[in-house]
Amino acid sequence: MQSILQKQYESLENKLSPEAKQLLEGWKELQKKYESDFFEYTVRGKVIKQEMHTLSLSGTKIPKVALPAYKEWGDIVRWQMQENVPGSFPYTAGVFELKRQGEDPTRMFAGEGGPERTNKRFHYVSADQPAKRLSTAFDSVTLYGQDPAYRPDIYGKIGNAGVSIATVDDAKKLYSGFDLCDPATSVSMTINGPAPVMLAFFMNAAIDQQCEKWIEENKLWHEAEKVRKKKYKHQPPPVYYNPSSPERLPEGNKGLGLKLLGLSGDEVLPPDIYKKIKSEALQQVRGTVQADILKEDQAQNTCIFSTEFALKLMGDVQAFFIDNKVRNFYSVSISGYHIAEAGANPVTQLAFTLANGFTYVEYYLSRGMHIDDFAPNLSFFFSNGMDPEYSVIGRVARRIWAKAIKYMYQGSERSQKLKYHIQTSGRSLHAQEIDFNDIRTTLQALYAIYDNCNSLHTNAYDEAITTPTEESVRRAMAIQLIINRELGSAKTENFIQGSFAVEALTDLVEKAVLTEFDRISDRGGVLGAMERMYQRNKIQEESLHYESLKHSGQLPVVGVNTFLSKKGSPTLVPDEVIRSTTEEKEQQIENVKAFWKRNEEKSAEKLDALKKAAGNNENLFEILMDTVKYCSLGQITHALFEVGGQYRRNM
Repeated sequence: MQSILQKQYESLENKLSPEAKQLLEGWKELQKKYESDFFEYTVRGKVIKQEMHTLSLSGTKIPKVALPAYKEWGDIVRWQMQENVPGSFPYTAGVFELKRQGEDPTRMFAGEGGPERTNKRFHYVSADQPAKRLSTAFDSVTLYGQDPAYRPDIYGKIGNAGVSIATVDDAKKLYSGFDLCDPATSVSMTINGPAPVMLAFFMNAAIDQQCEKWIEENKLWHEAEKVRKKKYKHQPPPVYYNPSSPERLPEGNKGLGLKLLGLSGDEVLPPDIYKKIKSEALQQVRGTVQADILKEDQAQNTCIFSTEFALKLMGDVQAFFIDNKVRNFYSVSISGYHIAEAGANPVTQLAFTLANGFTYVEYYLSRGMHIDDFAPNLSFFFSNGMDPEYSVIGRVARRIWAKAIKYMYQGSERSQKLKYHIQTSGRSLHAQEIDFNDIRTTLQALYAIYDNCNSLHTNAYDEAITTPTEESVRRAMAIQLIINRELGSAKTENFIQGSFAVEALTDLVEKAVLTEFDRISDRGGVLGAMERMYQRNKIQEESLHYESLKHSGQLPVVGVNTFLSKKGSPTLVPDEVIRSTTEEKEQQIENVKAFWKRNEEKSAEKLDALKKAAGNNENLFEILMDTVKYCSLGQITHALFEVGGQYRRNM
């Protein structure tokens, strides 16, 4: 009898796929690994050891990662193939084994007035935080690639709803006091059309910070001052000046990045030293530039160059990253947030965003790049609203991306890991009963943290009526800090895994996204669908559906169409709307004029070289890294219009 059973056992075992057999054989070892007191894993050759339990006030040992108690082979294999532990394919529960110790997923979002005012806000919101995770909003003048000017359609927008940045000196002021090459510093820039130019500003600011540190270490400031005096013999050098607090640098800003203001490291240092510092800085700098031109056409509308030329610029940035071993900076943040804010529902947001991501993959591959050279430099950005699908948006995105990169593109484990930033919904903030907005934001943040997001921005409650105040920003940050540091269930990093409802919802959303992929494919792929305005039309239809349900009361919104106060919950009008001052506008205009004046001998030559490189199909970002030292954002934009074409929407 025993031999018969053994033969049957072996017969069934032989029918298992090699992958299923491997998962079963490693199951007990996996359980043992997660039951131990400490967990060890390796990140880029560095062994990291973390405790696997936290102790509650009641003395209960709370596991950081909980495994299912399955016994049946089918359950064990199915769970590992569809769910698995965080850090293991298909990464449904998360792309890293455990969360980074001592670093909350908090991002500090700011952007208003001139670079000095936003720099002050950055230092305020990041005070006492071990990790400085800055996120930058730019004004519409910058977003459309223009310089500050007295032109009627520009002047009133300078420094409003974002920071005004027109030159590399502005970028140095904006991030001064933050070591941009410190592993604990990460900078995100919300800019798309002129993203390559802004990225070149940022990279030069980071390089020059490291040049400052080298000059300091070698006590060579007297040599740098000789160069400065010669360059500024007939005009004043640029200075850091905040009209609202002219007396000093903001608290926490020790001046790093300002000592070479108006100078470039290569004007001061020997070529070999500068080249070495530049190479090291590029390999160390951490952050993200949004640069997602597809979603701009589909939803947000800040396109400035023709779509084809914009894609070429994106490809040039990624090729530069590969050549210069830029591994810690994301060359694009493939964004669903703006698609959702324009009116899309969560399924459409996710489907369009992933489809855009795969379009970039196909484009980069067509340029001869290897999947493993660029996929790790791609990141994603989602919105988190109140709909049930938002509770699994990260799970579905990670699973679809991992399977496609592994099985379709043969990408490595690192390439399979979809990393994303998420922001609570701006559309869910209402000007009626604005205090209730924090409640919605808290629930959305809980969705995001339970879903193991990589970074999170919580909106301020008063954003529905004004630029956030210091008080409202502090409250918004406190929301996620309280969840991360005080809420006991958040100590378990796969807390929602194993829920029947969550698993069913994950499967439903995944199926809906794949169905939407088919609709896009039927229209010629993402670019073909864009020509027919498919994405824009679908977003508009879904926006109209949401608004009609809200206004009819079928979709309850507390304090807006139900549970109104005795006064009827009127729309609040702020006592003061935060805007850039006249002095800040004038200062930015004068600063850019001074920048043009001191670089007038070289700017025309540099712009001609840029246009010539475009005509020869060279890597334009390589050229831009030099061009931005002598030319402003507006000068570069207009030069590129001549060779790359200006954006025109299909009608």
